[in-house]
Amino acid sequence: MKTEVLAALTLTLWACGAPSTPDAGVDAGTDAGLIATPGTGDAGTLVGTFALLHSNGSASLFGKVYDGPTPATLVWELDTVDGDCRLLTPRVPFCATPCGGSAVCVENDVCQSYPASKPVGLVHVTGVLNGGGAFDMSPINNGYQPPAAVTLAVPPFADGEPITLRADGSAAVQAFTLTTTGVMPLSLTSTALTLQPGAPLELTWPGSSTARVEVKLDISHHGGTRGMITCDTADDGALTISAALTTRLIALGVSGFPTVVVRRERVGLALITAGRVDLRVGSELEQAVTIPGLTSCTDTSQCPMGQACQNDLRCN
Repeated sequence: MKTEVLAALTLTLWACGAPSTPDAGVDAGTDAGLIATPGTGDAGTLVGTFALLHSNGSASLFGKVYDGPTPATLVWELDTVDGDCRLLTPRVPFCATPCGGSAVCVENDVCQSYPASKPVGLVHVTGVLNGGGAFDMSPINNGYQPPAAVTLAVPPFADGEPITLRADGSAAVQAFTLTTTGVMPLSLTSTALTLQPGAPLELTWPGSSTARVEVKLDISHHGGTRGMITCDTADDGALTISAALTTRLIALGVSGFPTVVVRRERVGLALITAGRVDLRVGSELEQAVTIPGLTSCTDTSQCPMGQACQNDLRCN
């Protein structure tokens, strides 16, 4: 299904990735030297993302550029760091004076305006597999995705092969070029994941060594997230999330259908006047996590006798 709504949702999830403390600049997984357009903007200000994603047997490409950073409604605060992983907890800031419909409260009594999306002209795409060759993307409501005549291959890239997006620019945004390379499709060899207090969580996969792997473990997202573990690690085929982190995360609370998301990616970027535009190319898997004592549900009929399905999709 190729609709702008679904594509925009994919982009939002991909661009945000794992929540973080204030953006320190270029992500750790960014390919060295792939600043294709060295403009004057701040590399720590993300203003646009083009995401080429291979996920659960599908492929998508969508991009959008804004005239400023997109404000976040949650402040993610660092709780604990252990190895390549950290545990973050959310805080909802409070603004005594309402921010109105054009802005959001991003810190106590601090409002930040929503940015406006901008056209970047015609975007010329090369290196994306689609059964044909290069193709162009035109803006639809300032969003970019392949035209109807283009069907992306699954996966839509080859490991190590170059991918380039060249934007002609517009009256609002200067021309820029994004480039990176495809990644090896991700598969997990740790297929039965159990999370319990006092025990680490082991993730394994066939390593690639030339990319980065990001992990997001969220076990309360259906009940109003209380915390999550995020990891940025080498693509060497194994990651251990420590017992200290898993125990702390479980103690914060759980809800139905907990999952872990694992993503292998490479990132290229361009700097424009407003800030940084990313090209994120990756392969992603979402896998269910079992927590002893937790029964997930969408209806009370799925719960043990005497229990009911709660709003957070767990039996109680």
